[in-house]
Amino acid sequence: MDFKLDSSTDSLRLRIRKFVDDELIPLEARPDAYDAHENINEDTLTKYRAKAREAGLWALQMPVARGGQGLSITAMAACYEEMNRSRFGPVVFNSAPPDDGNMIVLEKVATEEQKTRWLQPIVNGEVRSAFVMTEPAPGAGSDPSMMQTTARREGDRWIINGRKWFITAAEVVSHFILIAKTSDDPRKGLTAFLFHADQPGWRIVRRIPIMGPEEHGGHCELEFDGLEIPDENRLMQVGDGLKLTQIRLGTARLTHCMRWLGLARRSMEIARDHVGTRRSGGVLLADREGVQMMLGEAAMQIEIGRLLTMRAAARLDQGDFARKEVSMAKVVVAEALHKAVDTAIQLNGARGYSKDTPLEWIYRYAARRGSSMALRRSTRWFSHAS
Repeated sequence: MDFKLDSSTDSLRLRIRKFVDDELIPLEARPDAYDAHENINEDTLTKYRAKAREAGLWALQMPVARGGQGLSITAMAACYEEMNRSRFGPVVFNSAPPDDGNMIVLEKVATEEQKTRWLQPIVNGEVRSAFVMTEPAPGAGSDPSMMQTTARREGDRWIINGRKWFITAAEVVSHFILIAKTSDDPRKGLTAFLFHADQPGWRIVRRIPIMGPEEHGGHCELEFDGLEIPDENRLMQVGDGLKLTQIRLGTARLTHCMRWLGLARRSMEIARDHVGTRRSGGVLLADREGVQMMLGEAAMQIEIGRLLTMRAAARLDQGDFARKEVSMAKVVVAEALHKAVDTAIQLNGARGYSKDTPLEWIYRYAARRGSSMALRRSTRWFSHAS
């Protein structure tokens, strides 16, 4: 497969790289840019989102008619990698999870009326969104068929009862996509709904303390006690909830790989710059064969992960679900990210695990989002590969 980018996509990729280098990487060094959870604070985010929009780098994944850049999934792979060389990139460009995956699935399956009310405000950056599926045991985790949260129909409304947890960004979002059980059918027993944060009948139980960095709004446990959702806010048909999760997670899982490659590259850039100036025993670190081997092995894993990601993206662009290809990419890229940042920290010595560089943040992020998610998904790769 030839993954050469067309001139338009490559030009956009280079403009993203320049914006990250000129605007976002310097911003990372400013203590006043952060909130209490190591995210970019809201005032600074608003300012830099305006800059990204003015530069034509807004909502890369959305159609041009909706205010985005209209990229194919293959083009997204190249541009998302550049975007996430900075930890601030995804949220500044309005291409961060969970909004990213929610926008993509709403564009694919929502009615025009639903897109106007629920999707367009997310694209515009006016509100944020969450995907509400995961539950405490014995409920649904990576297996949606174990869903315990129920939606019971009463006339033209649905009554929601149950509990969800690890719902990313729940503290700050306005629009929610909820998956609930509507029957005992193993394939058609789930249905998807839309609700707004201001509606009564639900609450945030707690913001769950986690290892490593958090997204805006944390990872929350939610309780539903009679939330009423009009049938007009149902997504797709009754029983299509599992289908919707598959549509959403196919691309969303791969966008994680795209972003992880950006963090892996950033780690290698920091390592390269350090060994290019640091001497030990009178010898430049970059001239030591052992150091060259460490960098070469990490670079090779990044390249393998990039090729797997591009292959999976091409299959998705062709209309394939690409479950096996996406799962392979997710396992390999998660390991490549961990390899890259671990290598960079070793080569930077004490500087690597200090906060003088973003390496310690990337390492904690990789441990939480990379390796753990790859292990959880790896069972799907084996099932599809057999």
